Amino acid sequence: MSSPPQADTIERMAPSSREGFEGRIALITGASRGIGRTLALSLAARGATPIINYRTNEDAANEVVAEVEGMGIATMAIRADIEELAEIDAMFDQVQERFGRLDFFVSNASASNFRPLMELKPHHLERTFNLNVRAFVVGTQRAVRLMEQGGRIVVLSSYGSPRTFPTYANLGSAKAAAEVWARYMAVELAPLGINVNALTPGIIESDSSAFFYNTGLVAPLDKVVPRIPKRRLGTVQEVADCVLFLLSPASEYVTGTTLVVDGGLIAVSPPFQSDLEDA
Repeated sequence: MSSPPQADTIERMAPSSREGFEGRIALITGASRGIGRTLALSLAARGATPIINYRTNEDAANEVVAEVEGMGIATMAIRADIEELAEIDAMFDQVQERFGRLDFFVSNASASNFRPLMELKPHHLERTFNLNVRAFVVGTQRAVRLMEQGGRIVVLSSYGSPRTFPTYANLGSAKAAAEVWARYMAVELAPLGINVNALTPGIIESDSSAFFYNTGLVAPLDKVVPRIPKRRLGTVQEVADCVLFLLSPASEYVTGTTLVVDGGLIAVSPPFQSDLEDA
């Protein structure tokens, strides 16, 4: 049996934090806050150029740009409502004009309405589909044309895709569709050197989860968090770190899959141990 590698050998084998990122161009939709913002800053810290897409909050987007430029990375913010096809095209036209190429595309922007099935109207379905599915597919088509040397594409999904809970059918089903699209894309784009994956966060401490769990239509977080095996919410940095893995050289042989980042939430189901303890 061979002896374990020495510490200096292990250090040489481990990629540096900037390897595979330095000089790369990344477009992140919905990057003015939350996971998108944290991912943008994490990429910039590794020498990549994150392009900040936003829809309405120009001040927040400019703050992210300022932080990125403070790291010595020249970047830009692009205002685009990606529910609209013309604005998706305009966004990618700006990327092409400014940078001429793209290495990473992260489809992160997401929104929906939260209502029971029988209260959903056709325009609710259409808007949720356009933002969460159509924008991802059309964005990928445009991104691939700028990835002549290969690249990485990641779409942010939701634990409402493999699981069901009140008022989430519209968004959860759209996220499930995005995951299926990612698998089909991965197969078609693999010969071009482009990996496509989805990432499913659990309950992450963010503006989005705060809004959803304060609607009064679902159980509050203090009732839900004890059901998570890790007994806490995830952080936006923990999600961003896992997206970084899917963008990194370490994930070269990873494509067509969904990485779950949820503290064990999807792995559990009733009956719960706590139900026995409360009996």
